[in-house]
Amino acid sequence: MSSARSPIRYPDARSAPVMTKRAWWLVVLNTVLPGSPQVLAGNRKLGRFGLRLTLTVLILGIIAGVAWVLWPQVVLTVFTSTIGLWVAALALAFCAVAWAVLSIDTIRLARLVRTSPKARPIIAGLAVVLMAFTSGTAAYGAYVATTASGFLSSVFSAGPSEPPVDGRYNILLLGGDAGPGRDGLRPDSISVVSIDAKTGQATMIGLPRDLENVPFPADSPLADIYPEGYGAIDGCDVSACMLNSIYTEMELKRPELYPDAAAQASSPGIEAMRDAAQGVTGLSIQYYVLIDMQGFTDLIDALGGVDINVKERLPIGGDEQFNNVDGWVEAGQQHMDGYTALWYGRARHGTSDYDRMARQRVLQEAILKQFNPANVLTKFQAVATAGAQVVKTDVPQGMLGYFVDLASKTKKQPINSVELVPENDVNPEDPDYDYIRSLIDKALAPPASPTPAP
Repeated sequence: MSSARSPIRYPDARSAPVMTKRAWWLVVLNTVLPGSPQVLAGNRKLGRFGLRLTLTVLILGIIAGVAWVLWPQVVLTVFTSTIGLWVAALALAFCAVAWAVLSIDTIRLARLVRTSPKARPIIAGLAVVLMAFTSGTAAYGAYVATTASGFLSSVFSAGPSEPPVDGRYNILLLGGDAGPGRDGLRPDSISVVSIDAKTGQATMIGLPRDLENVPFPADSPLADIYPEGYGAIDGCDVSACMLNSIYTEMELKRPELYPDAAAQASSPGIEAMRDAAQGVTGLSIQYYVLIDMQGFTDLIDALGGVDINVKERLPIGGDEQFNNVDGWVEAGQQHMDGYTALWYGRARHGTSDYDRMARQRVLQEAILKQFNPANVLTKFQAVATAGAQVVKTDVPQGMLGYFVDLASKTKKQPINSVELVPENDVNPEDPDYDYIRSLIDKALAPPASPTPAP
């Protein structure tokens, strides 16, 4: 085909069968190796450029694949950084334009008017479809990269990284429920996830929202105000002196106690909850993640719903006597939209607060299962928009690669749990915090090595 009289470059234009076969070859070659039709049948300078670009993309893809296998954390760090995502977006956009130009030029070189009449629409249609596939895929990749950059920048902070403490990362998880008739958001689901920084082994510590006399670390501004625990002496500045009320009090009554919270991608309420969680658990908490339960509706709908096995029938709305109920979440396996899932996690009447805590954790796990690559990529814009409204955190964007890699290790192991509930001899109205910390220390203690035989 590369000889001086190659039928690709010098075809017999009078022969429709020859021109038809040539057109098929050019369209297929452009898809397999963009730039090759121009080298064989057109502008060789343009063709060499196209080949270099295509081969560069292939080589970079192979390098990225090898790096993913050998050093996944490095690849994740690059592609979760703003710079890395924008470089990828610009490169993909350039490829999309270049491959579109090469495809259009290939259609020109095919000289469809010289092909057999029956083959013309088929060849033209295939060329357009293949151009949409190659250039469209690159263009969509550029779109996802730019959208991801905006999403990550809006959710994650630009602050410094925190080192593990005693070999662990401890993250405060707050499930907030703004709800009608409330003064702002109040965290109804409160947990601390403690993760081994090397193995990824995770332990989930569930803190009841109605814990009383919550202690604070000595360096907390609340330690001087509540030296015997939250509300233990003269009450507090809100209606109920429970764990989740600390958030409301700091946001509405005492925001000046945490003047640097906003600069640290946080808020006075969140920082007070961090201090409270540290006082309860005895752990140093490096980061927090606040998930707005109200915003779950849009996120779940963006993901296409969630599948949950409902243990008992739950009311949507209404009061304790089930008056004015707007509907029911029926028992059994359910595929829920965002509205139904929100009420599954929020429903109060007919069940206890501890049941609601457990349902909210089930809901969070169900949502995480929906975050699979196919689901997220096909609905990326909706997921990113909803996610930016749902999640707030001070985890630095530069730590995402590390935590995603650590999470892959966590998924391979069972997650331990410590629930501070009456079933575990914890009385929220009169808690023994020394006992609570002993439960947590026991759960986090590494398994004892077997004693070697003498």
